[in-house]
Amino acid sequence: MLKNLLQGAQLSLFGQEAAPARSEAEVLQNPRAQRELSLGEHRVAYELKRARRRSIGFVVGAQGLRVSAPRWLPQADIERALQHKADWILRKLVEQRERARRVEASRIEWRDGASLPYLGAPITLRLEPQRNGVLFDEAERVLRIGLPLAASEEQLRDTVQAWLKRRARADFEPRCQRFGAALGVQMTQLRLSSAQTRWGSASADGSIRLNWRLIHFAPAIIDYVVAHELAHLREMNHSPAFWAVVRSVLPDFETARGRLREESIVSE
Repeated sequence: MLKNLLQGAQLSLFGQEAAPARSEAEVLQNPRAQRELSLGEHRVAYELKRARRRSIGFVVGAQGLRVSAPRWLPQADIERALQHKADWILRKLVEQRERARRVEASRIEWRDGASLPYLGAPITLRLEPQRNGVLFDEAERVLRIGLPLAASEEQLRDTVQAWLKRRARADFEPRCQRFGAALGVQMTQLRLSSAQTRWGSASADGSIRLNWRLIHFAPAIIDYVVAHELAHLREMNHSPAFWAVVRSVLPDFETARGRLREESIVSE
């Protein structure tokens, strides 16, 4: 019975690619945990939910390990299933901790002298009360902002993000035109998105949505997302045919896709 349950297990992951496990006790916690057990050398706290289902489901997310199991299944069988997946669980818990650390490290501080990524490289924010508007000094990679030194974090954030959105549209539109022509598709409209979980989307009517936060990334990564969405105007799926369309304009698209997965940690 346990073997069949494991074969039907639903394994979900909200994180990055596999990383080697480390012995850090704090990565094994879950604030909603009701149970814990030993996996190898570690004590792992986990949240257990009973539901009308036929298999055991494991989810490793930002809060830690969550287990869903049939109401009728004995606790001993659940623990055996956890032991069976111990290596996978420990590896994913470590990945989540590493991701949380990277998010914290990349958090933007909205103050004079802070830095943020723009087109794949850092720029420095400078408050210049005597200035009107915002000016990007490309040679020094300094964004000069006409705000008082006592400006609030919200004022600075809103001013800088408004500039970034303008730069995003100015940067994305030519890319869309270039890749659209290469792919033989017609983009009818470009809209900027502020989605938290998607970098872009395409509709059958030819409209494209691109997340303005892509402007933080290197041009090669932006090219990949643009080509990806425009390729959907030919193939509304992720079939081998779709990826062949992407490859026709970006032969090495896997490299940019991998970098996007690794670097998409910008937090504002």
